[in-house]
Amino acid sequence: MVHHVPTESEPHLGKVAIVTGASRGIGRAIAVQLARQGASVMLTARDKTRLDAVAAEIRGLGRFAGVCAIDLCLPTASERIVAETIALFGTIDVLVNNAGATKRGDFLQLTDVDWSDGFALKLHGAVRLSRAAWPHLKARRGSVINIAGVGGRTPGPDFTIGGSVNGALLSFTKALADIGVRDGVQVNAINPGYIRTDRLQSRIQKRVRESGEAIQQVEAKIVAEAGTVRIGEPDDIANLVAFLASSGARFLQGALIDADGGQTKTV
Repeated sequence: MVHHVPTESEPHLGKVAIVTGASRGIGRAIAVQLARQGASVMLTARDKTRLDAVAAEIRGLGRFAGVCAIDLCLPTASERIVAETIALFGTIDVLVNNAGATKRGDFLQLTDVDWSDGFALKLHGAVRLSRAAWPHLKARRGSVINIAGVGGRTPGPDFTIGGSVNGALLSFTKALADIGVRDGVQVNAINPGYIRTDRLQSRIQKRVRESGEAIQQVEAKIVAEAGTVRIGEPDDIANLVAFLASSGARFLQGALIDADGGQTKTV
């Protein structure tokens, strides 16, 4: 269901963007930053209450937001998101495939369901939504931006699912970028490192409880262990997305950009 329809006195501003996983963390920051740059944004995730809060924040900026609360794992979800975006805004210029959290843990303890769930949301959701939005992106010479992760380039033993999913998403980005050359659609991916999201905060709090150290000490150890300049903020990724969606980044095609403070050490 469409939850906000601009009236005749509310002209659409700038581009139209779909952002998945927009209810919190990186996705919320991306949606708000794109709105600040003048975009109208379709917000999608499972949690309607959180999406409504983000939509209210965007409307507070004088921009326009739609909300589509849906589980992207559902095979029909992508078609519905695209249909509601077209009904609300009439076009699609930018698709940000950000949704998807994968389970961490001991490989021998991870189940088939854990693996299936990991691929269902982050990879299959991105594939389906890219396919559903493609005709509209092609018509507008639009942009697809996939939010993957550093585990796709440097897998780790506690991140076997996430590394595999992110690696697949990076491969998908390269393949889709070639189709984008043909059809005039820009396709790139960003690999965030440690970003201060709810998920990372939970991991930090767990280490605080286990070690008895102050949160500042735990964060400093995480930065030192990763060999990075600092823990990233959601806005670090949002600012990069805004650049990739701009005309100034149009020469970037099939780029896999590590936004990780130097965490990725491989060539």
